[in-house]
Amino acid sequence: MMRTPARLAAAAMAVVVALSSAACSEGQVQRSETAGDQTGFVAGTGVVTTVPPPDRAPAVDFGGPLLGGGEVELADQRGRVVVLNVWGSWCAPCRKEAPALQAVHEATRDQGVQFLGVNTRDTESGAQAFVEQFGLTFPSVVDASGARLLAFRDTLPPAAIPSTLVLDREGRVAARVLGEITEASLRDLVTDVAGEAAPGA
Repeated sequence: MMRTPARLAAAAMAVVVALSSAACSEGQVQRSETAGDQTGFVAGTGVVTTVPPPDRAPAVDFGGPLLGGGEVELADQRGRVVVLNVWGSWCAPCRKEAPALQAVHEATRDQGVQFLGVNTRDTESGAQAFVEQFGLTFPSVVDASGARLLAFRDTLPPAAIPSTLVLDREGRVAARVLGEITEASLRDLVTDVAGEAAPGA
């Protein structure tokens, strides 16, 4: 069924409302569902769901304008592991996990890992100040309305702020974190996915 602009706008607003209502406060754990061969466990104050390679949904079409200028498309990152982190400058757990994200980004980029933020429900000035405060060197897509995140609605969608998705080298969601993730847990997730055999190997 063709989606009209009005329906898409309504769906995007629903994502924003869901993200807002699920935004994590310090110490709060967001519970995730476990279905099929997906496995879930708690890491820090976040809940992790992992999906084995045979059960991963197809890659999604995601991209958009970058904070500070430029554009990015996930399709251009095929062959690399991508860590997608949904954040807002107003979000306290986002501030707590920002140093962990930057540390794992620096530790894994030589393994073919690309970090990509998704800034939502924010102002450009607030987002830029956040990036500067925490010294983030990876780019962030600007998605103020949450419409771009609809691309993940048929896989493991980011359903809280913060949320982190780890995509394999084929662009498929291999793991999702709802809530804050620790540096050690994120490093383990990324290393595991980066260590998987390359497509066609």
